[in-house]
Amino acid sequence: MDSNTGDYIFGIHPVMEAIKAQKAVEKLLIQKGSTNTNEIMKMAKDAQIPFQIVPSEKLSKITKKNHQGVIGFIANIIYSDYQNIVSDVFERGETPLLLILDKVTDVRNFGAICRTAECAGVHTIIIPDKGSARINSDAVKTSAGALNYIPICREHNLKNVINDLKNFGLQVVSCTEKTDKMVYDIDLKVPTAIIMGSEEEGISPEYLKLSNEKVKIPMFGKIGSLNVGVAASVIVYEAIRQRG
Repeated sequence: MDSNTGDYIFGIHPVMEAIKAQKAVEKLLIQKGSTNTNEIMKMAKDAQIPFQIVPSEKLSKITKKNHQGVIGFIANIIYSDYQNIVSDVFERGETPLLLILDKVTDVRNFGAICRTAECAGVHTIIIPDKGSARINSDAVKTSAGALNYIPICREHNLKNVINDLKNFGLQVVSCTEKTDKMVYDIDLKVPTAIIMGSEEEGISPEYLKLSNEKVKIPMFGKIGSLNVGVAASVIVYEAIRQRG
């Protein structure tokens, strides 16, 4: 196996070169107790690339080759800037429709959401740099290639992003069970960013507080919630229905 597998690279020199070349590095795994990775950690901090200190066994499970204490996961896309995207959408005379995914970690769910979003004309998807599904070949496959077309923005602080979007004039709508208001009861024709949370934890409380609206999808069966990919489809296509 070469030091570049398509989804990850390993070894001090290949990882350093990837960071220098501004490759879309998702995150780094760095061996606990390694004395050769201080410079890489500094480079990762400067480039705002998340890294995790792990035991050597975890690295060895990923590759049997000489990883030298570091593995870097490479995204299959180039990340975009949400501020530029929103500005461009307004300049084209369109009404922004964005998705914010708060810790959606399942690759299949993430890919399905991207597929729906691309089909529906969502302008971009914003994800956190930590606690989100890796955008690897499986994600691209599950998205049916949608990840080749829809812009993805990876941000360090979603709280700042939400406040930024509100200052841009977007309403922020959280899709959550913690409300009595239905998704059909709000105006989605205006510039809107929709937050979807993980199936395990839902949307973070601080993001719920910042939201202009909190809405839920009506449920009539015995199971209390929808898969996050299906829920995203429901609310996105309600926005499309309202917008005609």
